Amino acid sequence: MKNTRILSRLVLCVFLLGVGGACRDKKTPPAARQEVETIGLIAGQRLMCGAPEQQFGTVRFPVACRAELQADFALGLKLLHSFEYEEAEKVFAAILRQQPDCAMAYWGVAMSSFHPLWTPPSEPELRKGAKALAAARALAQPSPREADYLATVAAFYQDWPTVDHHTRCRRFEDASAALAGKYPHDTEAATFYALALTAAADPADTTFAKQKKAGAILKALYPKNPDHPGIVHYIIHAYDAPPLAHLALLAARRYAAVAPSSAHALHMPSHIFTRLGLWDECITSNAASAASARCYAQQTGIVGHWDEELHSVDYLMYAYLQKGDNQRAERQRRYLATITEVHPVTFKVAYAFAAIPARYVLENKRWAEAAALQSHPANFAWETFPWQRAIIHFTRLLGAVHTDNPSAAQAELRELERLHARLLQQKDQYKANQVYIQLTAGQAWLQWQAGHPTEAVQRMTLAADLEDQTEKHPVTPSEVVPARELLGDMLLQLKRPAAALAAYEADLQKHPNRLNGLYGAGVAAAQAGRATIARQYYSQLLASARPSGAPRPELAVAQRFLARQ
Repeated sequence: MKNTRILSRLVLCVFLLGVGGACRDKKTPPAARQEVETIGLIAGQRLMCGAPEQQFGTVRFPVACRAELQADFALGLKLLHSFEYEEAEKVFAAILRQQPDCAMAYWGVAMSSFHPLWTPPSEPELRKGAKALAAARALAQPSPREADYLATVAAFYQDWPTVDHHTRCRRFEDASAALAGKYPHDTEAATFYALALTAAADPADTTFAKQKKAGAILKALYPKNPDHPGIVHYIIHAYDAPPLAHLALLAARRYAAVAPSSAHALHMPSHIFTRLGLWDECITSNAASAASARCYAQQTGIVGHWDEELHSVDYLMYAYLQKGDNQRAERQRRYLATITEVHPVTFKVAYAFAAIPARYVLENKRWAEAAALQSHPANFAWETFPWQRAIIHFTRLLGAVHTDNPSAAQAELRELERLHARLLQQKDQYKANQVYIQLTAGQAWLQWQAGHPTEAVQRMTLAADLEDQTEKHPVTPSEVVPARELLGDMLLQLKRPAAALAAYEADLQKHPNRLNGLYGAGVAAAQAGRATIARQYYSQLLASARPSGAPRPELAVAQRFLARQ
């Protein structure tokens, strides 16, 4: 125990040296209140929308702070577990202004600036987290358990100016494993270890080893903690992959009821609903989340819209398209066109601005509109987001190919090559790979247009194989068009229905109940003379896609086929 305590203090000391601090003598601490004011904490009234009772779940985590602040700390922790980072920081900041020597409130600030499963922290966020930990280190020695918690998050911030984000996430994972091992009966230690595992997972690892380990930890915790927001939330993240999603359905249906006052808790279940093709539940989830996000923007005085709203609108667009509900999908597209200001301007915002209109035209195969798709808003910082910008150029490329405009398609291909090179230069391998898949698919369709079917199928197969080897980013409900579905479309064009059916069936394993996947499988099976299989896919299509307005033409084709049978 003594050695462990010394190690915890040593980790904090090393961290402080890395950020320019020093391991100061506990007998001469600085003025704690002055330290709090230098951190740059978010202040102000806590603003939330949703259930009026402000329900965020239940946690039990006593800390060595004044008794009257225990409930506030628990609230900050619950907000942290639902990724309400700004509001969580407000809670921890308020605690520090009342009790500047509450060590775990500094831990809360550092965790609020980390946000493990979102985009990496910005430099100001990293500085804030580092300052918070430095202030905590300047206090009198906290309890051994609290010192270990501080050392665990310090492992992430250590050497942040010179060490890359993924390496520091791996450090946090290792430190979290040690913390959970040292305190085997500590629910929070185990929960944060599961989060650390998922955050450090390699998106190219299709065995999902770390996610499975995280899910097993959380599943073991759940029976005794059914209202813990972090446990149900992180189960969803751990199993947010096609072969695992069914394991998170109970948590997905539980999370919104556990924390109905969190916009993220209202949205997050839709990740699993989307993976399983449960479109009605996905729509309900994101309609509630978007409404909560609009409320939050109004309460906080945001000029324009909050970024969480656009994230929900993208999922709504996707679900409406899979229902064949073009009427409501069109409303989302028109609504997005009215939005010009969003706060904060994040990768989620850029993705939604690019993907929402692209999905609409590509899923409906409106090729002329796809070829002419414009970036919206025009004054948006698109060069800052090359992956998202690539979606627009990929959409134009497919539109140009299908409207027989090879020169325009070649121009879009060159733009994809430029964006791919830029991402490689930025050492963003994951996003570079995503653009490379689009680039490869674009080359395939240009070969198809030029009358080279063998080369076209080879390139399109390569794109589909590459996409299968890498999991989609959590920001998206799905690729704007799955590459293997595009392969099926190409094979149908080439009068190879049996091969097309195999491609559609393989894609439906990853994207169940996709309208175009089910329809394509039905068409391919019918053309291949496999009427029984065609009936199965057309029946599944009509059961899954039930629009409230005028149906898509594909549904009419399915109905006519089944009537003839």
